[in-house]
Amino acid sequence: MAVTAHSSEHPRPDGPDRAIETVFRIESPRLIAGVARIVRDVGIAEELAQDAMVAALEQWPRAGVPDNPGAWLMTTAKRRAIDLVRRRERYARKLEEMGRDLETAAPPHIAGPDGPDGFDGPADPDDIDDDLLRLVFTACHPVLSAEARIALTLRLLGGLTTAEIARAMLVPEATVAQRIVRAKRTLAAKGVPFEVPYGADREARLGSVLEVIYLIFNEGYAATAGDDWLRPSLCEDGLRLARVLAGLMPGEGEVHGLAALLELQASRTAARTGPRGEPVLLADQNRRHWNQPLIRRGFAALARARAVSTGGPGPYELQAAVAACHANALSYEDTDWPQIVALYELLAARTPSPVIELNRAVAVSMASGPAQALRLVDALADEPALKDYHLLPSVRGDLLLRLGRLAEARGEFERAAGLTRNGREREILLGRAGECG
Repeated sequence: MAVTAHSSEHPRPDGPDRAIETVFRIESPRLIAGVARIVRDVGIAEELAQDAMVAALEQWPRAGVPDNPGAWLMTTAKRRAIDLVRRRERYARKLEEMGRDLETAAPPHIAGPDGPDGFDGPADPDDIDDDLLRLVFTACHPVLSAEARIALTLRLLGGLTTAEIARAMLVPEATVAQRIVRAKRTLAAKGVPFEVPYGADREARLGSVLEVIYLIFNEGYAATAGDDWLRPSLCEDGLRLARVLAGLMPGEGEVHGLAALLELQASRTAARTGPRGEPVLLADQNRRHWNQPLIRRGFAALARARAVSTGGPGPYELQAAVAACHANALSYEDTDWPQIVALYELLAARTPSPVIELNRAVAVSMASGPAQALRLVDALADEPALKDYHLLPSVRGDLLLRLGRLAEARGEFERAAGLTRNGREREILLGRAGECG
C-alpha cells in the first residue's frame, strides 16, 4: 500500500509533512532498490524504505528538512537494512552453534564488506552497476505473471499508488493490490536473486522489462492523477533505464526502438506545458521549444533498431517511427498523416489494442477527415477496456467539434473531464467544453 504522511490527520499544505511526502514519492524507488541490494527481498526493502519515512516524520518536524533529504532517507533505510542482516547472521550462527539441522531454513549468507555498504559480494562480470535496473529485472522474474510483473515494478520503481497503477493498466484497484501482495510473497518464497540476469534468462524477461520502462516514462509524461501534468523524475528514470538497457543489449531491435521512442517523446517536454503548468496539446505546441539533441538521439536509436531488427519492426520501433514523423514535421498540419495511419495499421496487426485503434482514428481524422474517424471511434464505444478511459470521449468530442456538432462535443468533453483524475487535464477539457458554447 502507498505510504502517506499522517493519514489520520490533515497536514498543512506547505508544512514538513507535505515536504516529507513529496520527497518520499520521488526517492522511494531508489530507496527500495538500494536496500534490496542488501536484504535481497523487495518486500522487506519496501518496508524498510517506509520505516525511513516514519523516522523522517518523527524527526524532520523538530529538526527541519535536511539539505539532502534523499541521502538522509537512504542512509536511514540502509542502516536499518544492515542491522536486519546482522541480526539474521547472528541468528544463523546461533543455530549452527546449537547444532540444529536447520540449514535450509537459514537466511542466505551475505558476503563480506566488499562493497561500499559492507554487504556486497563480488560483482558479476556480466552484471551492471544500476540498482534500479536490478530492481526492474527482479520484479520481472518469470515466476510472476506478466500482469504481476508490471504492477509490482510500477509500485516499487515508479513509486505509483495502486490507484495510479490500476488506471494505467485499466483494471480495478483491488486487482492491482492483490497482484502486488502476491508478487512480493512469491519472489520471497522462491528466493529470486536481486540481479540483472544474463543469457536466456535475460531474454525471457525482456518483454516485461520494456513494457514496465515504457509505462513508467508514460506516467511521468502524462500523469494519471494529481495536480501536475508532468512528473519529470519518472520521465528521467524511464529514459535513463532505456538508455542503460540499450547499452546492455545492443543487438536487440526493440530495446533500441523503446529508447528511440522515449528520446523523441522526451524532446517535446518543454513545449507540453504553458506558463501556469497547464497542458499544451500537440497541435498547439511551439516546435521551436522541442529539444533538438534529444530528437537527434531518437533518430540515431531508431536507425540502430532498424539495423538490428529481425522479422520486421516491433511495436516500440513502430511507435518510435510515428514519433519520428512528428519530429520531422514543421507543423501539426504538415505532418505525414497518411504515413502515421499506415504505421498504426502495422502496429494494430502486431499488437491489437483498442487504444491503438483510437490513436489510429486520430491520424485518420487528419489524413481523411473527422467524419471517417468518427465512425472508427464509435466502433470502439463498447470496448470494455475503454469504458472509463477519458481519452475516448475526449477524441470523440474533438471530432464532433470539427464537424460543427457543438452540443454533442460539449457533452463529450464534460464526460472526459469527469473521467480523468488529473487536475490539469480536467481544466483543459472543461475549457474545451466551454468553447462549444
